[in-house]
Amino acid sequence: MDGLQGKIIVFAGAGGIAASTAAILGAAGASVVVGDVRLESAERTAEAAVVAGGESLALATDISSEADVAALVDGAVRRFGRIDGLFNVAANISPEEVAQDTDVVDIELAAWQRSLDVNLTGYLLTLKHALPHLLAAGGGSVVNTMSGAVYAGMADKVAYAATKSGVGALTRHVARRYGKQRIRSNAVAPGMVLTEQTRANLPEEYQELILQATPSHRLGEPDDIGAAVAFLLSDQAAWITGQTLCIDGGTTMRT
Repeated sequence: MDGLQGKIIVFAGAGGIAASTAAILGAAGASVVVGDVRLESAERTAEAAVVAGGESLALATDISSEADVAALVDGAVRRFGRIDGLFNVAANISPEEVAQDTDVVDIELAAWQRSLDVNLTGYLLTLKHALPHLLAAGGGSVVNTMSGAVYAGMADKVAYAATKSGVGALTRHVARRYGKQRIRSNAVAPGMVLTEQTRANLPEEYQELILQATPSHRLGEPDDIGAAVAFLLSDQAAWITGQTLCIDGGTTMRT
């Protein structure tokens, strides 16, 4: 992919989608700095960029902690001298946390708050600390990860859906506020993507039910999201900002 050579991209979050994106970026000549609450996960994602031909740095980062976020961004600048992009992909989706994310009547406030801290406040913190460096570099691109759950009207997962919906507003705010300063801000809203974690935790019969409701002939793969994120981070997407791209096999059809 053109328009990524030499770019320095900070990842807030690791995992299957992040690793796929890192590999695509590394192959295109970009370098990545990956922060995740689990250092080993950050290292695996960072290594995907190296194997593909790029450079990387991995750091243990809880994006709900402002001190951790500041250290992530500062570490990227110390290692590479600047940053050109930010990919927010972290989410509060461990099986234990997901089990507590029920509905508005039954959810415990602590479970709601943890999702808010990671899925929304965490993205605010990464933007707060990354944007000054993007501005100093003369501009850059932000890609935030939403979810198809925002549009589905789910009967459960109220905290996840509400916080991911807030990411859309945050994305548009940055696009409007900093667009004249050459900052682009977009979001991707994945549908059902068969990451390793999804395959391990989602029964095949449930995967089949989702597929039956999907216009596409298959469910998503991490590369489907990674390619779109890489494009939005690249110079090829120079006139795209304030948008949310639904990548879900046609489940969400929006004009």
